[in-house]
Amino acid sequence: VQLQASGGGLVQAGGSLRLSCTASGSIFVMAWHRQAPGKQRELVAAISRGGSTNIADYVKGRFTISRDNAKNTVYLQMNSLNPEDTAVYYCGAGSGWYNINYWGKGTLVTVSS
Repeated sequence: VQLQASGGGLVQAGGSLRLSCTASGSIFVMAWHRQAPGKQRELVAAISRGGSTNIADYVKGRFTISRDNAKNTVYLQMNSLNPEDTAVYYCGAGSGWYNINYWGKGTLVTVSS
């Protein structure tokens, strides 16, 4: 399975961005992780094929994950961005919330203060 992500960029604090990731095939769980400089990669949000979600506490209320199964595409709508959200965001897919078998290339999100 190949994953193609898009939508990163530079935004001012308080702004919004939408990330998209399309898989070459159907996968049970699709997820977004992020890795800030000097930090470990961490789960941001994940969604199952049935629509169940797992969202990290630090983005709840600001980020929304959604999915279009017909297009094998997952979206991450990011609102009220702050500089701490600056990171490379990676699309992942796999069999469970923490069983990510496939990774896409990261897309950089930079939030300026």
